[in-house]
Amino acid sequence: MSWLNRRVRGFRLVDLVALGLLTALILGVYLAKTIAGGERAKIATVERQIESEKARIRLLKAEVSHLEQPARIERLSETYLGLAPVPIKHEAGPDALPQLAALPPAAVKASVEVTPDPMATAPHEPAAPLATTTQLAEVTR
Repeated sequence: MSWLNRRVRGFRLVDLVALGLLTALILGVYLAKTIAGGERAKIATVERQIESEKARIRLLKAEVSHLEQPARIERLSETYLGLAPVPIKHEAGPDALPQLAALPPAAVKASVEVTPDPMATAPHEPAAPLATTTQLAEVTR
């Protein structure tokens, strides 16, 4: 009698081995599907975080472009630093450059005025941001 035809409690041994393998395969597929579902959830979470970071980057770029506006910088430099555009009579043309190079360094340094420290004259309150993260979340919904 071969082991293929041997019976255990009325079942052939081959049938019991096949049933065990089938059960192991079913459990393996179920576990793989469950793990893949968890990974899909993690991927979706990361993709949502990426989208929120992209929205935040767009917001920060908009804030930077607002803060770097030349008119705003000019207004702040006039207000807090006392700077102004250079008058035309103080500009040197190309024909005056040899004369300026011939001047002694002390004469050139004497004509430069020292500006006050901008940190000493700046306001102590920090600038308000354009938008907060809660406003960003409301906009993206």
